[in-house]
Order: sequence, then structure tokens, then C-alpha cells
Amino acid sequence: MPAKRNRPPIGVSLSTDIEYLPDRPTPFRARVRWTDPETGKRPSRSHSCESEEEAAEWIDAMKRAAAGGIDPNQASMTLAEYGNANMALALRGLEDKTLPPYLSGWKLRIVPSLGHLPVRMITTGAVDRAVMDPETGWIADECSKSVVKNTLAMLVRVMEQALRDGIIDRNPARITGWQKQYARVEDELDDPRSLALPDWATLQRLADTLAATSASQYEGWRDVVLFAACTAARIGEVSGVRVKDINTTEWTWTVRRQTTTAPGGLVDKGTKGKRARTVPLIEEIRELVQRRIAATDGTKDARLFVGPRGGRITTAVLRDATHWDDVVTQLGFDHLKRHSLRHTGLTWMADAGVPVHHLQRIAGHGSLMTTQRYLHPNKRSVTDAGALL
Repeated sequence: MPAKRNRPPIGVSLSTDIEYLPDRPTPFRARVRWTDPETGKRPSRSHSCESEEEAAEWIDAMKRAAAGGIDPNQASMTLAEYGNANMALALRGLEDKTLPPYLSGWKLRIVPSLGHLPVRMITTGAVDRAVMDPETGWIADECSKSVVKNTLAMLVRVMEQALRDGIIDRNPARITGWQKQYARVEDELDDPRSLALPDWATLQRLADTLAATSASQYEGWRDVVLFAACTAARIGEVSGVRVKDINTTEWTWTVRRQTTTAPGGLVDKGTKGKRARTVPLIEEIRELVQRRIAATDGTKDARLFVGPRGGRITTAVLRDATHWDDVVTQLGFDHLKRHSLRHTGLTWMADAGVPVHHLQRIAGHGSLMTTQRYLHPNKRSVTDAGALL
């Protein structure tokens, strides 16, 4: 019996149509159909679009895919689905010793960051953010240069296969400049204490000024800044807080998710390393937390922190809405970035005497060495001596 054909033959013709469905958020449904020459059946593939032009573009892309012998179902796969289905082709020619780091990069970084996106939606900007985002990127996640290099090489190979298959017209994974960004982050991580705010009064002054400078004088920006600094959290993690994550009996926050950017909008996903962690809520922000909970609709899934129009927040939204760069310059903290709020919280906790292994769990650091950078130099020498012993 001949092998079952997994894709239409080269040159197969597609019948197409665009249907208008006015009661849907994406009202234009584009559809392609073709005849399987072996079974005589009529497989189909459809896609909902916001405009007729977008629907027509999708149909044209499906025609090009079919003309190149690509199954339209494959042309619409997510990156994770496509990569797993074509892994052998993508990795052909590699030496055996190279396979483990490449496959590790695929599983631990590429799929969690970009795997949910259709192959056609992987842009150079999306890859840039996956690598260099100051809060959620691979570099900020303390991956070594060689790890980032191998992960990018793996992504380049998968996207190169998609290019050969005619699914995309250029390889968006061939990004440049990440090494320079890596050097900047390395410098920051060498001395994160230097990026921390000096005291509580300074933090309050920053938060108040940012809120007052925003277009609507939105007090929510003040709450975001105070909460981020006092919990040593990333802005994306603050955006992901739900009422059900807060324990007002023990005054703790279980960090379970973060908001991050992706082509097409913002998405919520798990924390770095997919590990939940518990963070204490100090007395100075408990009233703030109670007030934010009271302002929600009363459901456990309600977000604690939202923008002035009720939307999700990001570090870029906070920067633009509060005129962050102008404010920090005015206050004399030109070096201060949104991520410096996390540095502030961890530095304050270290100086307050939080044991380094507890601080590591609060921060969610994979390496104890990263946490030790937040200790005062005198204390660090003691912990280093203990580690050597």
C-alpha cells in the first residue's frame, strides 16, 4: 500500500472564499480547500481576520504554501508544533555533541518564549524581545553568552527550514546587537546595589511624582511603583497579580504569572523557570494592597493592578504613561530604570538581614551567586567564606 500523503503535491490548486460574519470580533473568515488525489476527500483550512485585506493576504500565503508543496495546515502551525514536526530536518548535519545544548535551548527558552506564536507571526522584534527584554528576556534571566548563542542558533535553524518550506520569506531569528545588550546587563548585575534607591522617603517621592506627572494623575502608577519595590518584583509580575494570589492573613503574595508582550498584544504566562515563589508583604504596603483588593469587582481572578482604562500594564506602558525618563532625570536618578525597583527591594531586604538563602527564594534566582551580589560587601565576604568552607 502506498504511503499516505501528508501534504498536497506541488502545484495543487486551492479553492478559496472569504465569508463575512458581522457578529464576530474578527468578522472575515478566509477558507481554502483542496482535493486529496489519493482519497478524493476535500480537506479545508480557515482563518478569522479583522479585515478583508488581511483575509486576502492569508489566502495568498496559503496558495504560495500549496504551490511549494506545503500542507496549509503546516503553514498555519505554531512555532512549537512546526519545530517539533520538522526537528530532524532543522538539525540535519549537526554533530552529536552539539545536539544537547541546541535541544535544551529549544525546550527551555524558545518554546516558552515564542512557541505559542504561529510561525508566520515570528518577527525580528519578537525575537529581540525574547532575547533582550529587560525583565523577561533570556539575557535578563542570567543565561550565559554561550547559552544565548546556542539558543539563537537553534531558532535560526528552525526558521531557516520554514524559509525553505516557503512559509516565511526571510529568517527573523538572525538578530544582531544582543552581545552589546548582554554586556550592559552584565555590568548591571555585577553591582545591582548601585542601582537601588537609598531609602523609603526617596521611593515615596518617586512614586508620588510619577503619578502626578501622568496624564490623568492616575494613583495606580504610584501603587505599582511602591508594590514593585517593596516586593522586589518585576513589573510584568506585578501586572500578573490576582486577588487569589494574596494572603491577607499571613501577608504573603504567591508569584505565579507575569504579563509580557507578544505580536498581537499582551499575554500572561508563568514566571521565569515556571516556578511559583512566595514573597512577604511588608507593613508599609498592606493598606495599599487592601485598597486595591477593595477596588476590584470582588472575584478571585480580578487583577490587583491595572492601567487607568483597566488594561494590563507593562514596563513600557509605565514608562510612557508616567514620563519616567523625564521624572527620574528631574529627581537626579538618571540611571534609574523600571527594573531598578527590583534591585531596590532586594538590596533593602539584604541590608535588613534577610538570610541569603531566603533572599534567593524571594527573588526567584536560580543561582546563589546572583543573590549574593545584593549583600553588603562586608556581609558578602562572610557568606563567601562559608561557601568556601
